[in-house]
Amino acid sequence: MPRHAFCSIVPPYVLEALATSGDAALERRARATLEHDETLREQRRAPQQLREAAPAPAGERPPAEPDRGGPSRRIHDCAGAQTLPGAKVRGEGDAASKDTSVNAAYDGLGATWELWATAYERDSLDDKGLPLIASVHYGRAYDNAFWNGRQMVFGDGDGEIFLDFTRSLDVIGHELAHGVTQYTSGLNYEGQSGALNESVSDVFGVLVKQRLLGQSAAEADWLIGADLLAPGVKGRALRDMANPGTAYDDPRLGTDPQPGHMDDFVVTSRDNGGVHINSGIPNRAFVLVAQTLGGHAWEDAGAIWYAAITGDIKADCDFATFARLTHEAAVTEFGAESAQATAVAAAWTSVGVTPAAAPVKKQRKSRAAGGSPVAATEISVSRSGGVAGLVKERTVALGELPKRDASAWRGLLTAPEGLRALADEPAHPDAFCYGIVCERPALDVTIAEHVLPEPTRALLDRTLES
Repeated sequence: MPRHAFCSIVPPYVLEALATSGDAALERRARATLEHDETLREQRRAPQQLREAAPAPAGERPPAEPDRGGPSRRIHDCAGAQTLPGAKVRGEGDAASKDTSVNAAYDGLGATWELWATAYERDSLDDKGLPLIASVHYGRAYDNAFWNGRQMVFGDGDGEIFLDFTRSLDVIGHELAHGVTQYTSGLNYEGQSGALNESVSDVFGVLVKQRLLGQSAAEADWLIGADLLAPGVKGRALRDMANPGTAYDDPRLGTDPQPGHMDDFVVTSRDNGGVHINSGIPNRAFVLVAQTLGGHAWEDAGAIWYAAITGDIKADCDFATFARLTHEAAVTEFGAESAQATAVAAAWTSVGVTPAAAPVKKQRKSRAAGGSPVAATEISVSRSGGVAGLVKERTVALGELPKRDASAWRGLLTAPEGLRALADEPAHPDAFCYGIVCERPALDVTIAEHVLPEPTRALLDRTLES
């Protein structure tokens, strides 16, 4: 089971703006929410808590109901406390409650389950019928909703800036999509992979709403959290996927900071490296694909994104790699010359993302007697990553390199186990990674920049540039 971070719908920078708004009551409530959210984040980071990403023990879970052919929902009421899950108030098939928050949560879980089941033949978040659990009335005037690795949690909002978080179907779909990511790609919640994690949740969150309303891509508003803002707030939503950076401009909330193009990519240590901010870039790419293709976005565009997140994707995936994966998915599903593949390629270009090259596979090599590397031996070297996700690669025979570099390469290839050992270390978000492929000796590794000895890294750079 991949690690799962604490994922909330209201970004910390929004709450930070409220905490310095000059309104004493707003500041107090925002600080309380920020402090509580940070406590939850720290809990998720703790090793003992990371294990909670797995489903709760069987005795703590409602039984899966494989014969039902539908969702298995359970709604709890925290009654203003912050202890989960709270008292159970509605189960699958139970009559509607007098509490509108309970019913909204119940219906939202059902609509989300329906999208995954109907559009993508996925049986709940884990594709194994995972029960859907939610808790409402969490805390007092709590300005957020989140997925904690096991369940949905909804605050009631403060009534002045944010309303009851169960009001927004796309928010429910968004948070539950974090669960799907948890059980599939496991995208690291930091840097570009974290922004993709948020973007994937935005994508499938709006698709839940669009499918329920029967909206086409042209009819949809592409807003996240449009139902959350209280009257008097100068804004339309938390995020605008079609026009990132335009969702709100309010003296208390601040101005929407999302970019819609890589030229405006925000480098920051806040918000886990800008996971909520920079998600605007892949969000806009998806909208462009959906609007170009027309019809229902959950069909072709959604199917392509679903194939990408459930296919050959790594937890540290960056924008450039995801662009390649979505294009490959479009080609596989619809053909290389299809309107779908063309739309995906054009959308990523429009937001300034150049798809990463496919991993270098085995190349044609020459061999010497005994199998030792010789002048005709070919090596393929690549460098990828960085904030911009740029890729550089070169295939070259050792005999084409300067004598000093050729000798250094022979030394490395004589003992390839050293390179293989370095490949076991995880990469840092937005850092470079180097790929090395050789047929003899058999070598196909990707190594994070920070674990490479300086002479080896310099050799790789010279090989790429020479």
